[in-house]
Formats: sequence, C-alpha cells, structure tokens
Amino acid sequence: MPADFLRLDDVQLAGKRVFIRADFNVPLGPDGNITDDTRIRAALPGIRHCLAAGAAVAVTSHLGRPKEGALTPADSLAPVAARLAELLGRPVPLVADWSDGRYTVAPGELVLLENCRANRGEKANDATLAARIARAVDVYVNDAFGTAHRAECTTHALAMAAPVACAGPLMAAELDAIGRALAEPARPLVAIVGGSKVSTKLTILESLADKVDALVVGGGIANTFLAARGLPVGASLHEADLVEAARAVERRLAERGARLWLPEDVVTADRFAADATVAVRAADGVPAGEMILDVGPKAQASLAAELAQAGTIVWNGPLGVFELAPFAAGTRALAEAIAASPAFSLAGGGDTLAAIAAFDVTERIGYISTGGGAFLEFLEGRELPAVAALKARARPGSRRITPVPAFENEPEAV
Repeated sequence: MPADFLRLDDVQLAGKRVFIRADFNVPLGPDGNITDDTRIRAALPGIRHCLAAGAAVAVTSHLGRPKEGALTPADSLAPVAARLAELLGRPVPLVADWSDGRYTVAPGELVLLENCRANRGEKANDATLAARIARAVDVYVNDAFGTAHRAECTTHALAMAAPVACAGPLMAAELDAIGRALAEPARPLVAIVGGSKVSTKLTILESLADKVDALVVGGGIANTFLAARGLPVGASLHEADLVEAARAVERRLAERGARLWLPEDVVTADRFAADATVAVRAADGVPAGEMILDVGPKAQASLAAELAQAGTIVWNGPLGVFELAPFAAGTRALAEAIAASPAFSLAGGGDTLAAIAAFDVTERIGYISTGGGAFLEFLEGRELPAVAALKARARPGSRRITPVPAFENEPEAV
C-alpha cells in the first residue's frame, strides 16, 4: 500500500489543538477494573509525541456498546483515564460533555473525552456532529486501526471536517505493515488462513487467491477443502454446501500457478475433548467416526519447509484446536516455523494473537496487528472507511468538506 496518507510526524503541532481518536476498547473485569491495558499502552507514543510538541491534546475512544445519549457508569472511560494517568505520570481529566466542541485544554496538557459512542450521531457518521466537534480541533489524528473498518463520526466524518487529518504512529505502522505484506510483498507470498468455517472467511480466501503464491488452510476450513478433493473427513467440522466454493478457490490458485497447501496427515479424535482417544491418520484415511482436530507430523514438516522459503508470510487463524493439549502441536509448529523463517511476517486476528502468546513467539513475528475486524477486512481487499478518509485528506488541494458552524446559532442536537 503506498504511503498516501499524512503522518503525525509531518504535522506542526506546537500550540495546536490536537484530537486523537484512539482505541481504548479494553476488557474490564467484574469489578470494573482493566484486565489488559495493551491497547492503552499502544496509544502512548502518539500521545507523548503531541504533548512533547506543545500541543493541547484531547483523546477519545469507544468502550463497549453504550446507548447513544444515555451514558452509564459501566460505559465510562473513567478506568481508562485512571490508567492513562498512571502510565503517563500526570493527571488526565475526563471530560463528560464535549460533542459541542466547547471543552478547553491548554498547550502541553491532556484531557480524555468521554466514550465517543455515547454521542448521538456517532455511529451514523453524522456530519453535523463532526462539524461541531471540529470547532475545537486544529489537527485530527486517527491512531485507532482497530476501528478503521467502521464509518463513524470520530473515524470518518471528523477526519473530513477537521482542518488537518493524519495517521498516528500506531495507525501508520499498521498500514505500512499491511502494505508491505500485500501491496508490495517480497515473494513468495504465503498466506495462512485457519479457523472453523469457510463461510466466515470465504471472501478473504477469494481475495488472497488472486495475490498469493501459496495458500495454507487449516482447521475446519481445511476440512472443507479436503472434502472438496473428495477425501473422507469423517465426523469433522466442515461445510458440505461450500465444497464447490472451495474448489473454485483452488482452481483460481492453479490458474495463476499458485499452490494450495493441505495437510497430508492429520490428528483425529473420537470426540472433542482433551482426554479423547487420539490417532494420526493419512489425510485420505480418516474413519467415519473420527474428527480432524489438528495437522499431523508430516504436515508440520512440509509446512515448515514451505515457510522457510517464503519472502512474506501473512497469518490469520490456527491449524487446529490448539487450546486443547493433544491438538496444539500443529499450531505450535506453525508459530515456530513463522518465527524461524527469514520472511517478513504479518499476523492478526484474535485466535492468532492468542496462539502467538501461548507459544511465546511474539518477539519473532515481524508485525502483529491489533486490528481484529479491520485486519480481516483489509485481507478481504476492502477499502477501510477511516483509511479512505485519511487518503482523501492527504491529496493535494484537499480541504475539509464539512462547513464548521460558529458557536452562535447552535444547530439542534442530532
């Protein structure tokens, strides 16, 4: 992907009012405390950069699914404000009412604006709401790749309404990594797509079939592709109604001279349980009463050899039910093979991140995307609304497209 967006480093910030859209949608425990602050830590470089430059900084995010216009204590960013204050070593006031653009913050200071999805018009990407917010904004910064696939006011309309719109360091890093992996990859490009169902990732498989040199499929997805080749899958999870779709993906790969990797041997069990009776079977020898829950040792070795020759690796999804010990070897071997490969590797998706953590290869993966749904939609080849807005605003002669009203003659609330 070409670098056709403005970056935070490109913008003069001293004395400017900077609005950062971050992703602080963190998990909370029963007591309301944050159980994982990874997303907050990821936003710190952008915040610190703006503060050090002498900007007046306002940050917001969504958290959970609040009802617009009816913020409850459970929806509040108060825990995030407290954690930000701890990490930054400075007070972080939480501003409750800010959608009219009337809040104030001094240069060198930071405020956290309350849950943006509680504002009426946020999810509808309302231009009037964006215009009101933009009255307090000189520079808009999107540093929330995880929400880039959603066209909402603070991810899209505000980017179009602010005087300047740019990508924060986290957003820029995500776009750079994905561009490196998909737009201008070192070849061979190998993509691994695992998971339970072809139906949930069919558009990803179809998109990758036009790009990759080798497509590796795992989990229940692989079972459907095995069935498409006429191989027995026993009682395994698969989608018989998508066998023809799987064949079409394999045909498209063959037409381009690309390869589909499927396991030559598999690990089966008589039931889905950690204490099940386990066997290693040839891929063409799965009995009727058994289910495939992992790839076998021959498959692990052949996949490691494939990845050792790769120039770029994109990974989304496990090869088996790695959460259960008897069926973890395949995904462990995959993680270790990617970590050992000289290729640039890009990994994303919830199960993938869990596997990376479980098998302790975090430091040896080229780039780990925190994007979730945005990462998957990018793999599908979709243009993400937030990214489209940043690209539009970076074009020569770009101007904000939403008129910004004066404080007088306040428009009615949406």
